Amino acid sequence: MTKSSKGILLAICGASLWGGSGAGAQLLFASALVSATWLVAVRLLMGGLIMTAIALIKDRAQVKRLLTTKRDLGLLIAFAFLGMLSSQLTYLLAIQTSNASTATVIQYLQPVLIIIWFAFKNQSWPRRLDVFSIALALIGTFFLVTGGRIDSLTLTPVALFWGLMCALAAAIYTVLPQGLLTRYDTLTVCGLGMLIGGVCLSPLLIMTPLPRLTAFDWGTVVYIVLFGTILSYTLFLSSINYISPAVTGMLSAFEPLVATLLAVCFLGTRLTMAGIWGSILIIMCTLIQSLPLNRLSKLFHRQNS
Repeated sequence: MTKSSKGILLAICGASLWGGSGAGAQLLFASALVSATWLVAVRLLMGGLIMTAIALIKDRAQVKRLLTTKRDLGLLIAFAFLGMLSSQLTYLLAIQTSNASTATVIQYLQPVLIIIWFAFKNQSWPRRLDVFSIALALIGTFFLVTGGRIDSLTLTPVALFWGLMCALAAAIYTVLPQGLLTRYDTLTVCGLGMLIGGVCLSPLLIMTPLPRLTAFDWGTVVYIVLFGTILSYTLFLSSINYISPAVTGMLSAFEPLVATLLAVCFLGTRLTMAGIWGSILIIMCTLIQSLPLNRLSKLFHRQNS
């Protein structure tokens, strides 16, 4: 197997496992009456403990340095609350109030928010390509939310709110830790971010009565923690060692694809044609932002000069 093939396989598996975790959460919300806050607490606490343990085994000194450097520790705490905890909680609340497919697709509005943020920060207009991406995302959101009809909504206002909050939290999750990731390993930053968020939510696990779960339900929880969180992060981030971040970004489209297929085939979720087209347009926005267009443009001009 070539390096590129290995990287592509890792990225697809990682994105698919994350998409499957969304469908698993929808199943738990429907059948076991599990709350989003309880599931987030379990996911972050257990995932954080295991990922931090792996980080300690790999490089104990790096973990210690991150926790003892005041400025970096402050950024880590901000990332844990504003990025990791908020993105996980809003994502599961969006699933709880709608479905895994819709929540995962709306999450893909994050590139639009990142474009707008950097336009304000740099006090410059977005590129024409960015404006085109924003237009695609807005049209896609319109179709997804209204079903193509101005006089109706296919999503409740609460579901739309949590979906948009999920996209905002995902954008913060992407932008906020960039400085940390230049100085520390991704596993260390994500593991500690999860652990801090999980510890803060741990009182909920004590105060909330343990849900009455079947063996299958517990298996779903284990899948969400081990496969949909730890292995998903590890595989997806490992793919960057073999393929470019641009290709990895494009292959992340397998996340909403898998979430949609599982929700439709096994959970009874129904998709309208307008919803399908809306989802495609939103995902196209992310794919366009992932394309290395500057490199392609230089290559095109070189061949024609």
